[in-house]
Amino acid sequence: MKILFYIGTITSTGGAERVLTNLANEFSKIKNYEVLFAENFYSDKGYPINKNILRFSFEKIESKKNFLIKNLKRVYLLRKLVRHEQPNVLITFMNENNCRAIVATLGLKTRVVISVRNDPNYECGRGLKGLISKLLYRFADGIVFQTEDAKHWFPESIQKKSRIILNQVDKSFYNVEYEETRKDIVTTGRFALQKNHKMLIKAFAKIADSIEDNLIIFGDGDLREDYEQLITSYNLQSRILLPGAVNDVPSAIKSAKLFVMSSNYEGLPNSLMEAMALGIPCISTDCPCGGPKMLIQNGENGLLTPVGNADVLALNMKRVLLDKELAKKMGYNAAKTAKLFYPSVVFEEWEKYIEKIRL
Repeated sequence: MKILFYIGTITSTGGAERVLTNLANEFSKIKNYEVLFAENFYSDKGYPINKNILRFSFEKIESKKNFLIKNLKRVYLLRKLVRHEQPNVLITFMNENNCRAIVATLGLKTRVVISVRNDPNYECGRGLKGLISKLLYRFADGIVFQTEDAKHWFPESIQKKSRIILNQVDKSFYNVEYEETRKDIVTTGRFALQKNHKMLIKAFAKIADSIEDNLIIFGDGDLREDYEQLITSYNLQSRILLPGAVNDVPSAIKSAKLFVMSSNYEGLPNSLMEAMALGIPCISTDCPCGGPKMLIQNGENGLLTPVGNADVLALNMKRVLLDKELAKKMGYNAAKTAKLFYPSVVFEEWEKYIEKIRL
């Protein structure tokens, strides 16, 4: 079977990009599959792709043309590629790519499997944009969702041909030796409004005087200066650290005492799943579209906390940091839950679904 994977670009900062490239790499290891990979524009800072995967980039750099012209060109180039290579299945992530893939394959024999990777209210949009997405998605042959909440955002006709498949977590997170001695609170993610690190900083400021652990926020982005100003306003420059993005996440966070995800919304958050695989006690906002509540059984393998509430987050953080038995139980149970994210387990689900779509 020939499979074409398609996404905007594979910069090494996005969760969807990481999952799609991992999936392509896994399929390329099996003799029965020929794997192709297409992206709108090339990035030399992306996730690694196996050498036996034929890679196509429609643009050397990201196009700055107006929305309509840019998208018409990308649809044309994708359709041209599909007609030339004739893949059995085209797999794509994220709404704009999903819509392009559906339009580009209309009337062709290639089956299209699309995937929604975030809260549909934000990824697919409200109003006219949302209606267009729901209309186009009816023409997809298969749809992969990450959560039940995301699935139920769409009409029943789309739900009927869908499947919920969890993200895979890289093996490197399972092969790390357990750290008995732990310290500090950590999180990872882009410095963006979605991640709401400001709430995490405010929550930490409320308990900083009563704990010894520091807060380390791994990542980078447009809000770095805002974060730095907020940290300075609390006079916590020596306690809240912003070391930047890291390539070796397991090594960077494996000895953490607590992982906190403070997002306003998420799909199925990779960073939370990775921390669980490492056996780190985790706290997450109970944010739409339901990813954290699918992963966390409150009080057993983690804690859920309200979106945007720094006061409750501060209390939950302090509770875990000071209760060693609770932290130990949560970390142990998180690692057990993470067996569901193991690459071979998730890959098998994808393979079964694609084989079914192909028939």
